[in-house]
Amino acid sequence: MFTNNLINKAIDYIVENLNEEISIDDVADYCHISKYYFCRVFKAETGESIYGFIKRLKMEQSAIEMKLIKDKSITDIGVAYGYSSSNYSSAFKKHHHVSPGEFRKTANSSGAAHPFILDKKLTFQSFEEYEQQIQIRYLDDFVVIYERYLGNYLDLGKNWNEFTEKYKDYMNEDTLMIERFYDDPSITNVKQCLYDICMTVDNNSTFENAMTIQSGKFAVYSFDGLIPDIFEAFQGVFNIWMPNSGYEMDERYGLNIYRKIDREKQHVVMDLCIPIK
Repeated sequence: MFTNNLINKAIDYIVENLNEEISIDDVADYCHISKYYFCRVFKAETGESIYGFIKRLKMEQSAIEMKLIKDKSITDIGVAYGYSSSNYSSAFKKHHHVSPGEFRKTANSSGAAHPFILDKKLTFQSFEEYEQQIQIRYLDDFVVIYERYLGNYLDLGKNWNEFTEKYKDYMNEDTLMIERFYDDPSITNVKQCLYDICMTVDNNSTFENAMTIQSGKFAVYSFDGLIPDIFEAFQGVFNIWMPNSGYEMDERYGLNIYRKIDREKQHVVMDLCIPIK
C-alpha cells in the first residue's frame, strides 16, 4: 500500500496524462517537490524509477488499447503514446516479447492462458451472450476513501479484509465497496498491477485519503458467481465484447462495484463497469 500522498498524487497525474509527453520535471512540478528528492522517494515507495514507471504504463496501456480498439492502426496507437512507428514496434517487442502485429493477432482470441492459475485455460462466451448481460448506464460521482496498491491481485482478498476492518465504523447500509483498476493482468506483470480499494463515504467527508471517482457513461456487466471465476468472466468482456461493441473505452479507468460478498462460500455479486465514450 502506498502511504505517501505525494506518490498517489504523482500516479494520478501520470495515469491521467499517459498519452501526453510526460517528463520527470512535469511530475515533480505538479507535486511541488524537488525533482531529485521526488525521484528517490518514488523509487523507494514503488520499487521503480519514475522514468521506468511512465514507460511501462505507456507500453501496457497502448497494448490494452490495441486489444480493445481493433480498428485503430498500430502506428496511430504508437503515435498517441509518443512513439514513431519504428520506435514503437521495437519498444513494444522489448517490453512484451512479441511484436505489436503478433500481439494483435492473438489479443481477441476465444481463449487465453490464465495469469494466476498455471495450466488453466480461459474460455469465453460469444459476443451475443455477453451482449445480453451488459447494460449501458450513467453512473454519478462516487466520493470514496481509498488505499492504493501496486502488486499481485492474489493479495486482493487480504487487502480488502484489512481495509474493511480499518474502516468498519464508517460503514452503513448504503456503503459501496469499489475497486478501481488500471491494468489488464493478462498484459501487465501480475506483480505490478495498480489498483485502488475504495469505500463510499459522505460527500462532506474530511478523510485525508478521500477522492471523487468521476461520473460518466459505463458499460456494466453484472457478475454473480464464484470469486475464482471473476477473472475469466471479465477477460471475456474485454476480449470478445468490447472490441466488437462499437464502443470505445475512455480514460476514466474501470470499476468493480461489489453488491454482495459471501467470503465463506467464495461467492460474489458485482458489477464490472467499463467507462465508455
